[in-house]
Amino acid sequence: MNRNDIDREKKKQCIEDIKVYFENERDEVIGDMAAELFLGFILEKIAPVIYNRALEDVYRFLDDRLDDLFVLEK
Repeated sequence: MNRNDIDREKKKQCIEDIKVYFENERDEVIGDMAAELFLGFILEKIAPVIYNRALEDVYRFLDDRLDDLFVLEK
């Protein structure tokens, strides 16, 4: 996943959310650059794992629905 896959407003909100998380959960104040780098890490390393899991879940769901459809076959 490319870091540019998020539109500007969503990226800005993600950066703010990361800064708030660090402050609330870790008692650390981080700047925009550190939050943006962390977001980049998440998008590069973790997002593909979550994306692939979602695809697997969709595949299983659709596979189950296809099985239901074949039951209707005469």
